[in-house]
Amino acid sequence: MGVAVVQGLGGALFEAVHFENGRILNPHMASYRVPRLSVAPSVEITLVDRKDLPSAGAGETGIVGIAPALGNAICDATGLRLRSLPMAPDGLHRPV
Repeated sequence: MGVAVVQGLGGALFEAVHFENGRILNPHMASYRVPRLSVAPSVEITLVDRKDLPSAGAGETGIVGIAPALGNAICDATGLRLRSLPMAPDGLHRPV
């Protein structure tokens, strides 16, 4: 699940397929930016065994909440509400 969190951060922040004139400009993984575990922060994950609910899996479940949580954190910290993904493909800049 920790890898899913890092993957979710990449999708929220900077992962993107770039197009020009109907062609993909970054078709190879070498030209597609993804987060690396080597630069990721330490993540602590707690799985709760809910006996009252059927199993829903735990592998990539964490991906779906990352972008909304990150968007809210950025808004709380900066006042900027980012409404499209990736949120900060070239970094976060406050408009002047």
